[in-house]
Amino acid sequence: MDELSGGKLAYVHVPDTAVGGYLNFNRFYFAQVGKQGAVIDERYNHGGEVADYIVDMLKRPLRNCAISREGEAFCSPLAQIYGPKTMVINEMSGSGGDALPWMFRQDQIGPLVGTRTWGGLVGIYGYPRLLDGGFVTAPRVAIYGLKGEWEVENHGIAPDIEVENDPASVAAGHDRQLERAVEVTLEALKKNPVVIPEHPPYPNYHKN
Repeated sequence: MDELSGGKLAYVHVPDTAVGGYLNFNRFYFAQVGKQGAVIDERYNHGGEVADYIVDMLKRPLRNCAISREGEAFCSPLAQIYGPKTMVINEMSGSGGDALPWMFRQDQIGPLVGTRTWGGLVGIYGYPRLLDGGFVTAPRVAIYGLKGEWEVENHGIAPDIEVENDPASVAAGHDRQLERAVEVTLEALKKNPVVIPEHPPYPNYHKN
């Protein structure tokens, strides 16, 4: 990511929307808050929860800035990457891995790059273990959109920019989906650069 973006963009992989995904997001997103934009890679995301927390963290806009008496400047919200964001998806993402790009698109955070997600967004929970230690599960929760339609299950989330990682390019050491996501994010950053304003002149409250 550093090579492709010249150090401008953060890279965060979200392998699931359970404990591992939350740990990965918290560890790598907040460690890169000095970057100008971000690529969120949720390919091969095997789900877990409906990760609205991640989406909420990604969409917080720059609101205002402050400067301390000692001259240290900082902006609100704290610990945020204020620039453009792109999400990379593929056909091996499902369940919570369907929900994450669905909500990313709903909140208009940025474009989706890659291939259509699996389309297996259902909820499974609360089934007791069997006496021998095994377990049986069945779909328990069906998730629908605000227009009263089944938007994701058996449909998946289609990308805004479709890019296939073909075997030849992968064998040659390329990740065309990630490369395109970087291009898209840098183009957005060029059109709408992150500008942290300088503080105004300090007021003089004792002119007389």
